[in-house]
Amino acid sequence: MLDQQQIKKLEKISLAPYATKSSDSKGRIHKEKEHPYRTIYQRDRDRIIHSAAFRRLEYKTQVFVNHEGDYYRTRLTHTIEVAQIARSIAAYLRVNVDLTEAIALVHDLGHTPFGHSGEEALNELMAKLGGFNHNLQGLRVVDYLEERYPKFSGLNLSWEVREGLVRHSSTFDKAVKLKEFSLYKMPSLEAQIVDIADEIAYNNHDLDDGLTSGLIKESDLEELAIWNNTNKKVLELYPKIGKKLKKHLIIRSLIDIQVTDLIQETEKNIKKAKINSLLGVRQFNKKVVDFSKDMLNLREPLRAFLMERMYRHYRVMRMSIKAKRFIQELFEIYVKQPQQLPMDIQEKIPVDGVKRTVCDYIAGMTDRYALDEYKKLFNPYEKV
Repeated sequence: MLDQQQIKKLEKISLAPYATKSSDSKGRIHKEKEHPYRTIYQRDRDRIIHSAAFRRLEYKTQVFVNHEGDYYRTRLTHTIEVAQIARSIAAYLRVNVDLTEAIALVHDLGHTPFGHSGEEALNELMAKLGGFNHNLQGLRVVDYLEERYPKFSGLNLSWEVREGLVRHSSTFDKAVKLKEFSLYKMPSLEAQIVDIADEIAYNNHDLDDGLTSGLIKESDLEELAIWNNTNKKVLELYPKIGKKLKKHLIIRSLIDIQVTDLIQETEKNIKKAKINSLLGVRQFNKKVVDFSKDMLNLREPLRAFLMERMYRHYRVMRMSIKAKRFIQELFEIYVKQPQQLPMDIQEKIPVDGVKRTVCDYIAGMTDRYALDEYKKLFNPYEKV
């Protein structure tokens, strides 16, 4: 069995010079004794998986509200997909797979119920107190809100995982500028990999869910070169394939070609920039992990298509507006009458204030818990 010291030695031999080694970690906020056979990032990964916030991702949604159907992606299934894609990329590029996985698993912990509409609602309601950002909320979850250890609040994760969480950026995610994480121009390669893996995952699974739900028809996708190219290749290999299986093969192939392109382009970027250290990654003037120009040109119409045909579809808009209304009304009634909050939540008010306490409480809710609370508070025939 490898102990931690042997794992650290193995990392120095097997990982690329620009990878983040566990032996070089900036450590934790609260000092802890190292584990005998798990590195700091392996422990981070396990702490995230065993957290209450991670379990609640099962009933927090991406696009569709939870009760719309159990065949749509949730925050949990999305997070697992991101982690698997990111692990594959990290392993090939010889960077730290454990750190990459930990960042992938933690990146959505700050999300509200009802997807981005929930975040928009809380951002408006908390405007006078700095607004709401799910990256910052995720940091608040892992640094403060989780209660797992007797000696400190939160999960006490490593600096590198917390940096990856705060600086996470994608089409729907804005990196946050905090002094603690502003030491370098760029985050680690491991964090950059998670950013792109997140985009690959949600573009393709939203396409899958859109087809499953009927919001998108396959004929609508004929205007997209990336879909048509992949569709032709699948039909060449399996000319008699059924419609449902063909869809799965196309989605899988779309992920594969994007991951392959990303790996190849990133290798070129590393060589071109002559990056041979982690500091070289961090001091570079832009992200090293990226697609080729050809792939960017193929992906952009797909992203625009999803924005117009799916995210702005009238059914999705109805769900989003309804969800915002639920959260606004819950927030307002809790703030006006905080005595309706559970006792353990009320106990936080003297320290955090009423609005911040209510914000934390609602942000941590699952879709169905938020709906149940709404019914209890506003339906006169519902048991409280």
